[in-house]
Amino acid sequence: MVPAVSADCSSTSFTPLVVLELASDTKQEAIAWLLSRIRDPQQNGGAGLLVEQLGLGDGGSEKENPNLFLVGAKWQRLLSGAEEVGLFKEFSDGSMRGFTCANNTTSNTSKGTGTPSSAKLYPGKSIIRRLLSKGVLIQVFPLHEKEELKRLSYSWYQKVKLSFQPLDDIRRYYGEGQALYFGFLEYFTFALVPMALIGVPYYLFDWENYDKYVVFAVFNLVWCTVILELWKRFSTSLAYSWGTLSRKKAFEEPRPGFHGVLGFNPVTGREEPLYSNTKRQLCVYLVSLPFVLLCLYLSLYVMMIYFLMEGWVLSVHDEEPTFWTGIMNLVYRYAAEFLTGWENHRLESSYQNQLVLKVLVFNFFNCFASLFYIAFAMQDMALLRQSLATLLITSQILNQIMEAFLPYWLQRRRNKKMMRKVQKRKAVAEAELPLAEQVRLEADMSTYLGTFDDYLELFLLFGYVSLFSCVYPLAAVLVVLNNITEVYSDAFKMCRVFKRPFSEPAANIGVWQVRRS
Repeated sequence: MVPAVSADCSSTSFTPLVVLELASDTKQEAIAWLLSRIRDPQQNGGAGLLVEQLGLGDGGSEKENPNLFLVGAKWQRLLSGAEEVGLFKEFSDGSMRGFTCANNTTSNTSKGTGTPSSAKLYPGKSIIRRLLSKGVLIQVFPLHEKEELKRLSYSWYQKVKLSFQPLDDIRRYYGEGQALYFGFLEYFTFALVPMALIGVPYYLFDWENYDKYVVFAVFNLVWCTVILELWKRFSTSLAYSWGTLSRKKAFEEPRPGFHGVLGFNPVTGREEPLYSNTKRQLCVYLVSLPFVLLCLYLSLYVMMIYFLMEGWVLSVHDEEPTFWTGIMNLVYRYAAEFLTGWENHRLESSYQNQLVLKVLVFNFFNCFASLFYIAFAMQDMALLRQSLATLLITSQILNQIMEAFLPYWLQRRRNKKMMRKVQKRKAVAEAELPLAEQVRLEADMSTYLGTFDDYLELFLLFGYVSLFSCVYPLAAVLVVLNNITEVYSDAFKMCRVFKRPFSEPAANIGVWQVRRS
């Protein structure tokens, strides 16, 4: 169990909120230094938080990592932190205003230039992010709140219902970024319903009528324009009701991997690493851009070989049309992440924008080039319909297996293993795991990597429907079915498979949503 709280906690009970896991071979002086940074008052350069080490417990295994720490805070510290990060609060009149409290405190910055683990720190740089990038800190995650999670699970996915998702509850538990993703997924699904209803009778008539293709293509064009504009209004209303529409980040922290020559930032007035924008632009246009163009050329070359060997390829294409496309997307994804990191972007938002741009261009070309070739070069509408139907059906089945059922099966094995271990230690089986075992169980859960891949999947589905449903009107029907199962599987994974991610304040879906200046 958790050791007794130190004397500085006074009468306040220690409620663990966040778990820190350090590498098992971390030196004791490095651990002591980090804990002092967490515990020390803010005026001394610390965070002013409460932290205790999680013990191994009775009969604990030697294989268990002893460097697990629980972090909490006094109520007053949470209030001052809410003011520091600019959280908004709903007042009695229904308006959203910036939260304030009586005690204003200074922000947490690092005072030194290094740690006992040899991880160099710049003044003002995040200690936690730097230790994560150096491998000293294995992971940091907030604990799940069991009762609140049970209520959310019941209203979200445990009962089949013809109603909207509880976006406000999702936002309260997971944050605005996650709520906006599920809001967009729900909106996209409902927006597809008119196209699906029109597509079914459209599919029943004679295919070889090019006038039908033109009419449906015009309908697609109008539909895309309308739903994207309506989504902007809907997402803006959500952000306004959640208080994030007018929220501005005071100063976005540099990325953990950002490096440069120490200098003074003219905006913040703080000493921090600076990197020439000219060097970054040279990296982008002289290395990254030629690499992307080379990958596009190779993808086109492979596709042409694919179709030149038509007799052999068509039989393979029917069996597994997405295999090589998926391999190429995966290899390119790693290369794009490496290049974007090498470009040395200062802000996380700039890094994400550049990464999304690289990945989107290649995925769009790699996934859609073959379909365009079939449509305009081969002019084989029957093969185009067959290819699109196979893509949508196989991707739906494989995604559900790989993204939901397999992770759940693995997590369920971990749960049973942990329960058996606890029951061996105790004579009486308990309905719930003790805190120490629950923390270790959550530490072994899969880490949620963000909404990048989720939005990328929706982007590709949107492309299949908007570009090719005029030839295969049932595409909208298949995507609606996919999205319905995606809502439940994603909700299930968030509640049962993944660690609880940190909340991400957001006013929109970011670079995935085109915004006018």
